[in-house]
Amino acid sequence: MPMSRLLAINNYFYRRGGAEAVFLDHIDLFEQAGWQVAPFAMQAVQNLPSDWSEYFVSEIEFGHQPGLATKLQHAAKIIYSREAQRNVGALIERFRPHLAHAHNVYHHLSPAIFQTLKAHGVPTIMTAHDLKIACPAYKMLSHGSVCEKCKNGNITQVLLNRCAKDSTALSGLLLLESAVHRALGLYRKYVDRIVVPSQFYRTKLIEWGWPAEQLVYVPNFVNPELLAAAPSEEGDYYLFAGRLAPEKGIATLVEAAALTGLKLVVAGSGPDEAMLKQLVADRRAPVTFVGHVSGQPLRELIGGARALVLPSEWYENAPVSILESYALGRPVIGTEIGGIPELIRAGETGLTASSGNAVALADTLGRMEAAGPARRAAMGAAGRDWATTNFSAIAYRDRMLDLYAQLVPA
Repeated sequence: MPMSRLLAINNYFYRRGGAEAVFLDHIDLFEQAGWQVAPFAMQAVQNLPSDWSEYFVSEIEFGHQPGLATKLQHAAKIIYSREAQRNVGALIERFRPHLAHAHNVYHHLSPAIFQTLKAHGVPTIMTAHDLKIACPAYKMLSHGSVCEKCKNGNITQVLLNRCAKDSTALSGLLLLESAVHRALGLYRKYVDRIVVPSQFYRTKLIEWGWPAEQLVYVPNFVNPELLAAAPSEEGDYYLFAGRLAPEKGIATLVEAAALTGLKLVVAGSGPDEAMLKQLVADRRAPVTFVGHVSGQPLRELIGGARALVLPSEWYENAPVSILESYALGRPVIGTEIGGIPELIRAGETGLTASSGNAVALADTLGRMEAAGPARRAAMGAAGRDWATTNFSAIAYRDRMLDLYAQLVPA
């Protein structure tokens, strides 16, 4: 096909989180299909090797800026990075991409690059991994509760409510950033299509005033290596794997584990770790913390669980961990919030519970336990079949190719 050179853009060029996993897996998938792919990212010692790293922008590490002048310089880059514009322009001149696909760009590369891409005639797509293009504070979450006060353009609420870590300075910076980006139309005018991995996010963004024709639903895909592996024997525990942060609902899950007496393993690290360990001690809950786990050890943890549990209390997008659990033959328990319910066929591939309700979550854990090993295995097998058909790498690639073909002349 005529399209063969893709400019792949993301703040980080290493596996730092879910967005980076999708970004890097996307690159691998298209390189395997014969495409030339050039990444554009920020310099970092953790970065993977790349022939294009000379074009990467200088690193910004928040919280470590020495002196007021450097902090102000970095704040300016967060809002509008001239360096990123220069560097991506030079990369475009050398690589001559047919199109660009961006992931997370705010705070490091900045959406200023979209103007440069448009000026060079490069069709541009961006995947929305969170709600930043609508909510200045990313998550439609303020002080632990879902918040939509900035709807209808009232973005001053991010400062009035100090939504960023309860900080006036940080919240003010987010307000200024969003005001500049909106005034320049950096996302609306210069990004041709926005990919949303969940139907929930598409609906929510339309509610917040985004044109429906700009938003394209393309679900995430599961790593083919996981689908190639045979399911393991289940163990005697339920599993949470992820960042230990307030919006993840882990405190509610600990309370549910204490109510049921069912063994829970928590894999991850984050700001709530000390609080959660104290809560476990206070409630005498059967919970074991195993720290941050990734790669094959994490796969083994998921494969041995009776079910993966996602007790989220914010508008999750489309957690890849659900698809990974299915691929490994394990059912999922998820809360009824954000994009989670659309990835769980209740009673068939897992179960759902109301968000933020320890009693309801305990009841759901109890129902999964009462289902027994054979029923849980059947749920896991159904999830695996669903992942193989709807969320495969090939299905993702074909959906993306269809989208790319709409933007690049034959």
